[in-house]
Amino acid sequence: MPARENESIENGEIFLFDIKTAKPNISNFKDFKRTLLERVAIVFSINPKAKINTLVAIPYNPYEPKPYERWTLKGMLDLENELRVAEEFWDFLGGKGVYQDLLDCFEKVGIELRPEIDQYFKKFSNKKIF
Repeated sequence: MPARENESIENGEIFLFDIKTAKPNISNFKDFKRTLLERVAIVFSINPKAKINTLVAIPYNPYEPKPYERWTLKGMLDLENELRVAEEFWDFLGGKGVYQDLLDCFEKVGIELRPEIDQYFKKFSNKKIF
């Protein structure tokens, strides 16, 4: 089980993340696991005594404010130890509050660039779709 926050990094643990879309397909989980195991093998070939943690990361929760519940994950991952979603992922990487900081940055940029974004998408609104 991964240690808490940055405590594990200070203890020399290695974390290998596979970043996925918010709605992965069930058919891909065999490949996810294989990729993580291949990465572990590479690290062990360099350092057989390494303490390695593998996790699947999903950068955002499309169901927010509800918890992330994706039926394709059920039984495929140890959800408590092998999955980090949204706030859990970003705060794990950068410390408590990083996820909210990221959301604030995106909101600020979105507000500032709204006229430019609207102008860009305006050219698509008059196109006919077959």
